[in-house]
Amino acid sequence: QVQLVESGGGSVQTGGSLRLSCAASRYPYSSNCMAWFRQVPGKEREGVAAIYTGGGTTYYADSVKGRFTISQDNAKSTVYLQMNSLKTEDTAMYYCAADLPSVCVGGRWSHDADFGYWGQGTQVTVSS
Repeated sequence: QVQLVESGGGSVQTGGSLRLSCAASRYPYSSNCMAWFRQVPGKEREGVAAIYTGGGTTYYADSVKGRFTISQDNAKSTVYLQMNSLKTEDTAMYYCAADLPSVCVGGRWSHDADFGYWGQGTQVTVSS
């Protein structure tokens, strides 16, 4: 079974940084669309960033563009989310998701229903 495991969450103050990691195992595709989503209680899951591993194209939500960077280490089958200049509104449970390349290339990267594989999540808390 495909397994995605997130790590790197924690508590930081406004303006601080964190780097999240998502390790994928037993993934059946040579290339894929991998994304980070976040969710707070009572709110819809929000697409934060995504990367198409076949070409390296990245995608970002307007709310994090310029502050967050998504990348992947293919040798380790791991995707990262570098988060800088953190704000209190970034506080959420962050989830890693993966699916076929078409989800990224077709402009569906921010739609959680289009992703078939999910991690358990890692909590990010930003305080002032």
